[in-house]
Amino acid sequence: MSLSTSGDALRAAAQRIDRLDAEVLLAHALGVPRLQMLLDLDVLVPPEFEGLVYRRALGEPVAYITGTREFWSLDLHVTSDVLIPRPDTETLIEAAIAHFGDRAPARILDLGTGSGALLLAALSVWPTARGVGIDASPAALAVAAANAARLGFADRATFAAGDWTGDGGFYDLILCNPPYVATTEALPRDVADWEPHAALFAGPNGLDDYARIAPVLGDQLGASGVACIEIGAAQAVGVTALLETQGLTVRLRHDLAGLPRCLVVTK
Repeated sequence: MSLSTSGDALRAAAQRIDRLDAEVLLAHALGVPRLQMLLDLDVLVPPEFEGLVYRRALGEPVAYITGTREFWSLDLHVTSDVLIPRPDTETLIEAAIAHFGDRAPARILDLGTGSGALLLAALSVWPTARGVGIDASPAALAVAAANAARLGFADRATFAAGDWTGDGGFYDLILCNPPYVATTEALPRDVADWEPHAALFAGPNGLDDYARIAPVLGDQLGASGVACIEIGAAQAVGVTALLETQGLTVRLRHDLAGLPRCLVVTK
């Protein structure tokens, strides 16, 4: 792809990968915002652009190639050690905002924090809150801590190794996006071949981690606390049953596409 201008390079790249992906990658190579790049397609193309297109053509997600992903208007650093944050997951933040209204949670827990997306988004909403992110992966914790430092949340966010039992504290808000894909489910190549399987798969019906979370969730909620838990589109009934068996109250919230996406859980 030894082409002189960005316009030529984009046209050629669009024969191999999605046009929007090509635009994002070229803007990344040029070090400018995508819309700014589109205003001038006569600039010289950086030599590294060809390699970026090659990686995408092999199926590598754009977020891993650029090392960034936007979530709740925050530019997060992501690596292949963490799940790529999805817009659907913002439903959990919307549910929490709706629950608290004019109030603000003082203490926030993010179980399975990954990149730190949910915790850092919540801290951006409530400037007086403090939070803890828990993850079993040391590599994920390093990514989350780096994001907190880069975005200016290091003084309000801490991260620790652990599982669904948390850190023994009580929280006003618990956020959780656990693995929930059935091991038999077919996923797109750029997900199945690149994203961490430990953050995706949860047994033959996708409910294994929910079954572990349900018995320990109530012990981590403060007296008037709430948990916002992401679910797969077909899992509302099964996960609700697991939580209600533990004496918890559950409400369902849909995402912008109208799909079941978040369970709002209280004692």
